[in-house]
Amino acid sequence: MMAIQPVHPRPEEAANMPYAPAVEVTGFGGLLFIAGATASPLYHQHPHVAEEHVLPHDMREQTRLALANIKLVLDAKGLTWRNVVKLTKYVTDMRDMDDMYAVLNEHFGDWRPAGTLVAINNLSAPGARVELDMIAAIPAA
Repeated sequence: MMAIQPVHPRPEEAANMPYAPAVEVTGFGGLLFIAGATASPLYHQHPHVAEEHVLPHDMREQTRLALANIKLVLDAKGLTWRNVVKLTKYVTDMRDMDDMYAVLNEHFGDWRPAGTLVAINNLSAPGARVELDMIAAIPAA
């Protein structure tokens, strides 16, 4: 049976963190590496067609749309947010992180995967303010 548990060197401070310092996975069957997702449609043309990448400016809405794209992948494999063990967040402005985390909390509830937050200059689509990639643990068959 697969078990996914956060690792908190100071458990009494866990509630203050928007992520787990580490996540331990035992008894799993495999890993699913989910490519970075923005608010752009999951399936779009390459090279990019500008009309497919008209994104809302609001960080919360961009985060919701990116998570909706990732949920399509999780659903295709029969997984939930609880299977996500690592989450990398890329933002173009660190001042947006509280809005992003508010939406992540809506989806992840009390589960906090291990995480990394990076501020970068640009993302893959003009106007994209957030990109998320994840690693999920797949239970053994």
